[in-house]
Amino acid sequence: MTIYFYKVNEPYGCFSNFSPHSIYLKSRLWPTTEHYYQAQKFIGTEHEFLVFAILQAPTPEAAAAIGRNPKHAVRSDWQQVKKPVMRVAVLTKFLTHLDIQAILLATNDQLIVENSPTDTFWGCGLDGTGENQLGKVLMSVRQEILLKVFKAYQSGPQSESDSAH
Repeated sequence: MTIYFYKVNEPYGCFSNFSPHSIYLKSRLWPTTEHYYQAQKFIGTEHEFLVFAILQAPTPEAAAAIGRNPKHAVRSDWQQVKKPVMRVAVLTKFLTHLDIQAILLATNDQLIVENSPTDTFWGCGLDGTGENQLGKVLMSVRQEILLKVFKAYQSGPQSESDSAH
């Protein structure tokens, strides 16, 4: 079974970058992963002042509108760093919020697809042939968290006498 998500108020809406799950990264509390992602476009540029505007944006839609404004040039390495920036944000979100982490882990090894009709990079696009990079990030994060859980389970609880040596 494939898991499709897109809108926050639909099943698996917590997978959306617009979901109301804050993250703490780079010494700031970001209201959503969308706020964080959009702000990173302007780090080290003449438009770095937009980082604060995006951080203060009242909704993820407003943050996205600022970040997508073609009048503002993004950092020169954006195409190279946008996937790692997204991955850090998504990983932080699912490590921070255990309720949605459980939802992600419960998907087991199912394919996760951002069912965006307009985004063919992060989503699958209208015809389903998009790259689905956000779905790939989510599946990668799921595997990383599962590995952390498995390693923690394997090591088992340590007694105080064990940790003293």
